[in-house]
Amino acid sequence: MAEVGLKKWIITFTVITASLLELIDTTIVNVAIPQIQGNLGATLEDVAWLSTGYAVANVIVLPMSGWLGNRFGRKNYFLTSIIVFTLVSFLCGNATSLNELILFRVIQGLAGGGLISTAQAILIETWPREDVGIATALFGLGAVVGPTVGPTIGGYILDVSSWPWIFYVNIPVGILAAYCTYSFVRATPKEGQGQPVDWWGIALLAIAVGSLQTLLEKGESEDWFATPYITALAATSVFGLLLFIWREMSTDHPIVNFKIMRHRSFAVGMFTSFILGFGLYGSVFIFPVFCQNLLGFSALQTGELLFPGGLCTIIMMPFIGIMLKKGIPAQFMATFGMLAFFIFCWMLSKSTLQSGTGDFFLPLVIRGIGMALLFVPLTTLAIQDLKGPEIGQGSGLNNMMRQLGGSFGIAALTTLIHIRSGFHRSNLLTNLNEYNQPFVDRFNGLIKGFMAKGQTLFDAKIIAAKAMEGIVTRQTMLLTYDDAYWIAGLIMLFSIPLLYLQKFKKNANIPADVH
Repeated sequence: MAEVGLKKWIITFTVITASLLELIDTTIVNVAIPQIQGNLGATLEDVAWLSTGYAVANVIVLPMSGWLGNRFGRKNYFLTSIIVFTLVSFLCGNATSLNELILFRVIQGLAGGGLISTAQAILIETWPREDVGIATALFGLGAVVGPTVGPTIGGYILDVSSWPWIFYVNIPVGILAAYCTYSFVRATPKEGQGQPVDWWGIALLAIAVGSLQTLLEKGESEDWFATPYITALAATSVFGLLLFIWREMSTDHPIVNFKIMRHRSFAVGMFTSFILGFGLYGSVFIFPVFCQNLLGFSALQTGELLFPGGLCTIIMMPFIGIMLKKGIPAQFMATFGMLAFFIFCWMLSKSTLQSGTGDFFLPLVIRGIGMALLFVPLTTLAIQDLKGPEIGQGSGLNNMMRQLGGSFGIAALTTLIHIRSGFHRSNLLTNLNEYNQPFVDRFNGLIKGFMAKGQTLFDAKIIAAKAMEGIVTRQTMLLTYDDAYWIAGLIMLFSIPLLYLQKFKKNANIPADVH
């Protein structure tokens, strides 16, 4: 039964706030890694597990969240997840060693995985059936904006304080979300209580999805299959996934109900959600690295650049929900969203080493509009045929696929950058020879400049050679990042036909028999 009046809006505020807690924490820690590394005396490889552990734990719980919500009651599970997330945030800030911090981050990821899908399911049940598109749009504010503003918030906190405060800021927000959940969210029946627990399913899910996520997170830094444990993770994830699917299809009480894949729109929606994750997280990954490593921007400056695009997404979301309610096909809006994302990538692929903040404003605004046009229509297309308990299950799988898409996107783009940087460097080095007059003129000009500053001819030649090496390196990385933008845009463009494999409905925003 849908809520009305002020209570509906309080619940909406509550679930969006709880979702933002989890989603901001997926990226906010990244900007603090250098400071944590120095403070705790750890290597960069070890500190990277703060992000990896959180992501792995998160993606393991996401597909189980629907089952957990049904078994313990959606409100109880949601409230417990908020409380655990808040308490562990305090423990993260108080950690005195890296091992402690990684352990608490894993627990935080387990709790956070229960927030996203459960929040979405609560929101869908809170709003009237005819307004579910608007509800999905409001939920999308957190899902799209959270990862975008995380680096901005993290950069600001580090400018004015120290790294523990990126965790402490969760505490008052978590307390408020817990109070509102306890006071206003309606309790749901514990439909799975008393039924046997599929422990084998839980174990196989943890092994399969955990191995896959770890593979995607660590593969590039470990040189992929040249490292034995990465090869072992790949084999484990494949066989674990096959065994998990077989187990869930054959047991009477599965933790993940794969029977919902009979809905064509949902099955295709898994692929489109994967592509959305690729674009959302992949682009957020490339852009800050490009700006900070090549253009010399600070973390805060980079985050501020992303803010106008996030603001556009916030402004657009409610209008997307209204358009869905009026019967505009979700496929059409998602098509424009993918085109907008392609245009964003194409514009950034034209970047130069002289690009400034003004050059990025329009592309990032277009990206913000595209993300609004993608998230809500893709989500509503995926869940349009689900009903009852299937909504919680579907939300969990849908969010897991978006998360895996993001991890796959980051891994794929990182590998692409590695491969293409070697290619571009080799090409550029062919121009550094005595038969290339522009190189000779540039090199001699550098030598004369350094000699004019008091260097000997011998020293001036050495310094000039190092300067040319720096120029080649910067040009190599510029061309490589331009390639990464271009490839990300093409993947989104070529995914448009998938949208038209999903069913058209006059009111695609309304899942059948929600209540």
